[in-house]
Amino acid sequence: MTITMYGADWCGDCVRAEKFFVDNNIDFQKVDLERDENKQIGEAEVLRRNNGQKSIPVIVFADDSHQTEPTNAQLAEKLGLAK
Repeated sequence: MTITMYGADWCGDCVRAEKFFVDNNIDFQKVDLERDENKQIGEAEVLRRNNGQKSIPVIVFADDSHQTEPTNAQLAEKLGLAK
């Protein structure tokens, strides 16, 4: 499953989501909206998916669905890890 997370290191929800992926051995691509050379493309994607809002993280899944600022429980449910 291809997962792309748009976020920033200063964002607490982004750090938590990244830790969730690492702790659960889930491969993902991180687009740092502060540092990546393609950050303008990432920023445009965040705005598009959030109807013009800059809320992060935006996590895009292989089925092209996305979640904005999801909880760990929401991520677990989406990824079939919910208990």
